Amino acid sequence: ELRLCEQWTAGAKSVFQFDVQGQVAKSTHAGLPWLLWLRMMYEAKALIHFWPFDGFEVPEGKSVVAEVYPSLFRRRYPKEDRTGDEHDAFCVAAWLAEMDRRGTLDYYFKPPLSLPESRIARLEGWILGVC
Repeated sequence: ELRLCEQWTAGAKSVFQFDVQGQVAKSTHAGLPWLLWLRMMYEAKALIHFWPFDGFEVPEGKSVVAEVYPSLFRRRYPKEDRTGDEHDAFCVAAWLAEMDRRGTLDYYFKPPLSLPESRIARLEGWILGVC
């Protein structure tokens, strides 16, 4: 039931498990039609890169849609007075900004996968930050 990226990630939940504690399946499946709609918009095709489905290499000038797992970054940043959801969003944004400042963000867009694993990841998806 676990995708390859979930097998590489401690604590990640399957997008196919609907009735377990900490499940993400309902929100994942609720968002998929919106991603399809965005992907099918004529104007968006030239502007958006769906990572890694469109490839691990992101073309210059494109915006990126990528899967994230906030728990990967949650302990790096103090919660302060944010709600859980606010803190999740903050942690992802802070981590992306920090990795960009350090010049290491590109590394996370190219996880060290074998060719067969890369093919699987392009089909199943991958969590940005899992390396």
